[in-house]
Amino acid sequence: MITFALAIVLMLATPGPGVLSAAGVGAGFGAAAGLRYVAGLCIGQALVYAAVAAGLSAFVLDTPWLRITLMAVSFLYLLYLASRIAFAGAQVAFIRSETPPGLMAGLLLQPINPKAYAVLTALITGFPIYEDAYWSEVAIKFVILNLIWVPIHVIWVLFGVSLKRLNLSPNAQRAINISMALSMLLVVGLAAWTLL
Repeated sequence: MITFALAIVLMLATPGPGVLSAAGVGAGFGAAAGLRYVAGLCIGQALVYAAVAAGLSAFVLDTPWLRITLMAVSFLYLLYLASRIAFAGAQVAFIRSETPPGLMAGLLLQPINPKAYAVLTALITGFPIYEDAYWSEVAIKFVILNLIWVPIHVIWVLFGVSLKRLNLSPNAQRAINISMALSMLLVVGLAAWTLL
């Protein structure tokens, strides 16, 4: 179980769409809005976890036209998010909007996040705990995952809130936006490559 927990930390250490957008909501709208968004991410992640555990993602991945269509839609949406982050200008708010993205926005991000499928598939299929009790293993892994996943996402919200308070120079803010967008695209590209 320690190896499994370490794998979770290492897989979540690379910033993906979930943590980057959580930081963005925190930077743009404050901690309360960021925590609502993370609650949505958590529900969405649970749905993806259930889909992977039940084999639904295997069906999608084994159906070439469906897999390619969903990957294309995911990639285009995440490319859109990355461009919004990169071109947010000299304000570290990552995603500009008049109203904060809420619970539903967080929930809807996870099912189209290729990194979520790649990470959860690796965690569910790897690191055996109970080889003869699949659903018990899935349940235990879900608890361990969330004991690590939730605090990491909350920390990213607080990072976004703290970053906004730093009152950085416009060039520094622009550089942060661009590096966040490039990081997100890199992780999404790697996740998509592993799923294709």
